[in-house]
Amino acid sequence: MTQQASRTAIVTGAARGIGAAVAKRLAGDGLAVAVLDLAEDACKPVVAEIEAAGGRALAVGCDVADEQAVTAAVERVAAELGPPLVLVNNAGIIRDNLLFKMSTDDWDAVMAVHLRGAFLMTRAAQKYMTEAKWGRIVNLSSTSALGNRGQANYSAAKAGLQGFTKTLAIELGKFGITANAIAPGFIETEMTAATAARVGVPFEEFKAAAAKQIPVQRTGRPEDIAHAVSFFVSEGAGFVSGQVLYVAGGPRG
Repeated sequence: MTQQASRTAIVTGAARGIGAAVAKRLAGDGLAVAVLDLAEDACKPVVAEIEAAGGRALAVGCDVADEQAVTAAVERVAAELGPPLVLVNNAGIIRDNLLFKMSTDDWDAVMAVHLRGAFLMTRAAQKYMTEAKWGRIVNLSSTSALGNRGQANYSAAKAGLQGFTKTLAIELGKFGITANAIAPGFIETEMTAATAARVGVPFEEFKAAAAKQIPVQRTGRPEDIAHAVSFFVSEGAGFVSGQVLYVAGGPRG
């Protein structure tokens, strides 16, 4: 049994898209995986796929912006799968609009899931990491952290996650814990499909237009992000911390 096979990971926003791909990849790497999303039932297909492939997984319903729910969820994971030593903060929502049209609720909702959620999950999980003197935290940022029209809330949240990541690396490094961020570019998910629908463009056309602006001439897939997460949480990545990796098919940042 490898060291990773005895470890437990929590992936938030893991019922679909990038989170689901990350959960399946980490399970394939040998970790037990808590598949966490707002609705527990939505997580069960991912858990079933992991278990069918011989892995261990647990479906967990949790609102990452709810302090009590987060505490209960992390404690449940520790009890049923083992102490969570890997945390991937992937949960996110979009409430896009131009600044003058953006409501306070749209701003607050995005900040609550991305920033408050990552804070609450990390604070709850770091207890187990510091006790074990080993841990891996990966936060999902975005190329939107560099600024993106119609995304003042999302861009601010994703930029905030980069600062959060670097501070975690400084504070937790002495406990054998690394913290890194991944900033995806255009990834083919339900979220980007929803953006295409919002602007009234067929998704295939939307993807083709995006690909023309990307040096590798294609859009990204959830598996591209999962591969980067796999590296950051690996045993061999212990000297890499506080970094932001742009996975965007070309240079960004």
